Amino acid sequence: MNIAVVLFPRLTALDAVGPYETLQRLPGATVTFVGHQRGEVRTENGYLGLTVDKTFDEVVAPDVVIVPGGIGVLDVLEDKVLLDWLRSVHATSRFTTSVCTGSLLLAAAGLLPGLEATTHWAFMDKLTELGAVPTPTRVVEHLEQRTIIAAGVSSGIDMALRLAELLTDQVTARAMQLMVEYDPQPPFDAGSVEKAGPLVTARAKELFQEKD
Repeated sequence: MNIAVVLFPRLTALDAVGPYETLQRLPGATVTFVGHQRGEVRTENGYLGLTVDKTFDEVVAPDVVIVPGGIGVLDVLEDKVLLDWLRSVHATSRFTTSVCTGSLLLAAAGLLPGLEATTHWAFMDKLTELGAVPTPTRVVEHLEQRTIIAAGVSSGIDMALRLAELLTDQVTARAMQLMVEYDPQPPFDAGSVEKAGPLVTARAKELFQEKD
């Protein structure tokens, strides 16, 4: 089971590492971080580096593809090499997946035409521009098209556990959840725009601008 996680500059770390931490425990799985060139890429704030193990040319037929998001997605939405690679590997993958704004890349590659898709709440309008139909659903599945799309950041772990179930069985997926002790009990109930309300949402937008 070969799992390819796409890396690019200014990605969101947890978008890639959350699914990695879950799926690297999948029986028989090998996880490879892929990108334009081998070596380090820095995440969106520049504090953390992740390493590209193999180039796109070296990974031609992964079983599973995971596309993370992050502000850096906006810089690669017209990246022909990346988009062509996504189209090529999706032709033979068992599942092509995304987390957060990674869905914008799937849409830009033409993999979500007229299909419901989700992304980070701040980028829903961009999905429409790229031909997908935005929905606030946390994880969206199109099993006939072999795509699974997760919303912002932390939802990538949810997506990975569902993917684990599809690739193995529910007992194994539940065991993997137990191994990472994924049992969310956040101190606040502000994980969506609807729950957070206008004051918290406005502050979140301010924080986005400060980071950008």
